[in-house]
Amino acid sequence: MIISRTPFRISFFGGGTDYPEWYHGHPGVVLATTIDKYCYITLCYVPPFFDWKYRIVYSKQELVRKVAEIQHPAVREGLRYLNIKRGISLQHVGDLPARTGIGSSSSFTVGFLHALHALQGRMVTKKELAFQAIEVEQEWIKENVGSQDQVSAAFGGLNKIEFNGYKNIEVSPVTISVKRMKFLQQHLMLFFTGFSRTASEIAEEQIKNIPHKIKELKTMYAMVNEALNILNHEQKPLENFGKLLHETWLIKKTLSKNITNSKIDEIYLRARKAGAIGGKILGAGGGGFMLLYVKRELQSRVKQKLKGLIHVPFRFDELGSQIIYYRPNSNY
Repeated sequence: MIISRTPFRISFFGGGTDYPEWYHGHPGVVLATTIDKYCYITLCYVPPFFDWKYRIVYSKQELVRKVAEIQHPAVREGLRYLNIKRGISLQHVGDLPARTGIGSSSSFTVGFLHALHALQGRMVTKKELAFQAIEVEQEWIKENVGSQDQVSAAFGGLNKIEFNGYKNIEVSPVTISVKRMKFLQQHLMLFFTGFSRTASEIAEEQIKNIPHKIKELKTMYAMVNEALNILNHEQKPLENFGKLLHETWLIKKTLSKNITNSKIDEIYLRARKAGAIGGKILGAGGGGFMLLYVKRELQSRVKQKLKGLIHVPFRFDELGSQIIYYRPNSNY
């Protein structure tokens, strides 16, 4: 039996420049971190005692005999990608709900591939794992997804991730003092809007709009270095990081009509009136989680104004996808 644990992520700046439709012609970059909320995948081979070959348990249960019959796209294509012939039993548990902007689908893909490699007695590097997950999602499943989620899930930590053409991705850990890192974390709040969405559907229009949004995406690209400049200079107030989040949200909303809606705008307005300096909807938009930058003395007020929403405390994760339990199967 194998158990993998893979973190979810929060993307601060640069989202949209990690789509291959963008970075195959322009440089892309994001500033993102993984958090201490995880996707757990338990995996083992199936002994020959059942009338099914594949058992996949997530929000539903599948018991099928052929890979082609598997409905879960990442499981089906992951098995095909790694050419797994033996039957498997998989169970998935997540700390946060799916389709909510925290990269859950990519965390699943990364964690599943990681577990499959371990099941076969193989170790893979973080970079191999990230590239394989990108290939499965973009080329095998044909999802409308970027490339930052898979990299964040595989590597873990607070990183600057640069995209410069096909398979040219560089990950640079952000190096700031422990005190400043702690201060940043203490001023970030995460709220669930109460509704989810399918990221691929939301992203489809945004990708189509890329040729018409070059100016906006270049501005969002530049914001990553601006944010790093704030983080790396102790004398600069970190509330400028929150102000920059507000600026990137204003631009992000213009990339597609599906990114926001009246309910999201109303939640953000309430948060701002209560004292939030800035924030944004995470991921492709349309619902899911909202990230806010709020001074500590105003956080209780913001929670009160958003009392109908679930507040999720979190810390940054540093490790990325891990195999946390490894016990090879007996042979049948």
